Amino acid sequence: MAVNDAPLAVDLDGTLIRGDLLLESLLALLKRNPLYLFLIPAWLLRGKAAFKRAIAERVTVDPALLPYDQALLAWLKEQRQAGRRLVLATASDRLMVEPLFEHVGIFDELIASDGENNLAGPGKAKALIERFGEKGFSYAGDGEVDLPVWRAAASGVVVSPSPALRERAREATEIEALFGDREVSVARSFVKAIRPHQWLKNLLIFAPLLSSHSFDSDSLLLALMAFVVFSLTASSVYLLNDMLDLAADRSHPKKCRRPFASGDLSLRVGILGAPLLLAVAFVIAWWLPLKFLLVLGGYYLLTLSYSLWLKQREVVDVLLLSSLYTIRIIAGGVAIGVTLSFWLLAFSMFLFLSLALVKRYSELWGLVDRGKSQIVGRGYRAGDLDTLSQLGGAAGYMAVLVLALYINSDMVVELYGEPRVIWFLCPLVLYLVSRIWLLARRGEVDEDPVVFVARDPHSRVIAVVGAILFWLAL
Repeated sequence: MAVNDAPLAVDLDGTLIRGDLLLESLLALLKRNPLYLFLIPAWLLRGKAAFKRAIAERVTVDPALLPYDQALLAWLKEQRQAGRRLVLATASDRLMVEPLFEHVGIFDELIASDGENNLAGPGKAKALIERFGEKGFSYAGDGEVDLPVWRAAASGVVVSPSPALRERAREATEIEALFGDREVSVARSFVKAIRPHQWLKNLLIFAPLLSSHSFDSDSLLLALMAFVVFSLTASSVYLLNDMLDLAADRSHPKKCRRPFASGDLSLRVGILGAPLLLAVAFVIAWWLPLKFLLVLGGYYLLTLSYSLWLKQREVVDVLLLSSLYTIRIIAGGVAIGVTLSFWLLAFSMFLFLSLALVKRYSELWGLVDRGKSQIVGRGYRAGDLDTLSQLGGAAGYMAVLVLALYINSDMVVELYGEPRVIWFLCPLVLYLVSRIWLLARRGEVDEDPVVFVARDPHSRVIAVVGAILFWLAL
C-alpha cells in the first residue's frame, strides 16, 4: 500500500481546530452554572474518560464557531476528493465530537473516547492499530502526546511550527506533509489578551489625588500602587471574560480576532494566567489600607458577575459598567485616605453611564448595519437603538449639570483661588458628550468609547485645555 493510499487519521485538538474542545466545553459548562466546579473532583476520580463524558452530557459547543486550521482543512478536502479515507481520531468524548463530525462532513469514520476508554497517546495508537493494523494508517497530529501514534503509523502529517517536534516526528515515521508554519508568539498573544491599553481606565484612581490637591510623595506612591493593582486585576478579568465568552466573540466581526477566540493563545495559558495575575494584585494590595482591599474585592466580584450573568441583562449591564468606573475613583480615594466628594462620584456615574450606553449603542449599530437584529450574549435588539441614544445623551448632559452645580458650591471656593475659571469646563464637557454621541449615531465610534476618547485628537485637546483651566483656577 502506498503511503497516500493509507487511511488518514486526523487528531482534533490543536490539529483540525486551533483550540481544545474539552476545555472549551468545561468553560461553557462553568459559565452556565459555576457550581459545577464542585463536581469536577468527583468526576476526575472516576477517570479521564468518565470526566469527559460527564461534561459532554451537559454541554455542546457549536462546531460552526470553532477556529479550524483552514490550510489543513483545505488539504484534507483535496485528499478526500482524491479518494482517500479520512478518519477523525480524537481523545475528546464521542458525544462532544459528533456535532463537529457532522458539521465538517469530510470524515468517513469517528474514533473517540467513549466514557470508559480515553484515546490519548498510547490509547489512540492502540485503537488505530486494532482498526487498521500496524503501519496500516497515516496520522495527523500536533504534539508530543502524538509520538506513540506516529510510531505506529505508515506516515505522519505534522501540524506545528515547532522544529523540535517536527524532528522527533521524522524520527518516528515518514513525514507526508507539514502544516503550521505561521509563527504565533505566545508572549505577544498574552499581552494582547490582557489588554494593557484598557489600563487607561484605571487612571481614574488618580482623580481623588488631583481633586483633593494631595500632591505629597506618599499619596502619589499609594495611588501608583493602587493603579498597578487595579490594572492586574482588570487583566485577570479580561482573560476570564474572553475564555467564558468564546461563542459570542467568534460571532463578532472584530472580537473573533481576540487571542482565545482565534486560537492564537491556548486556553491553558488563560486558565493559569488569570488566577496568577489576580494573586499578584492582591499581594501588592496588602501594602494598601484594608478598606482598599475590600473595595478591590467588591470590584472583582462585580466584574465576575458581569462576565458570568449580568452582561446579558439589558440596562443592568450599563449601570454596572458605569459603577465599575466609579469604583475606581472610590478605590483611589480609599488608597490615599481622602474623603470623596459627592459631586465627583455623581459626575462620574452620569458621565460613564453615558459612555457605557455609547458602547452598547455602537455594538448594536454595527450589527444592524450588517443586517442582524440582536447582539449575541446581550439583551438588546435593533429597535433599542433610539432608546439607547436618548438615555445616553440624557446621562451625559446630567453629568454636565452636576459639574455646574459643583462649580457653584462652597467647596470650590475653598479649594480654588479663581473658581470662576472652572466654569469653562462646562462647555468643554458639553462638546465632548455631544460630539461622541454624534459620531456614535454616524457609526464612527469604536465599541470601547473610553479608548476612543483616549485616542481621539479632539478629546486630547479638550483634556489639555481642561488641565490648563484647573491650573489657572488654583
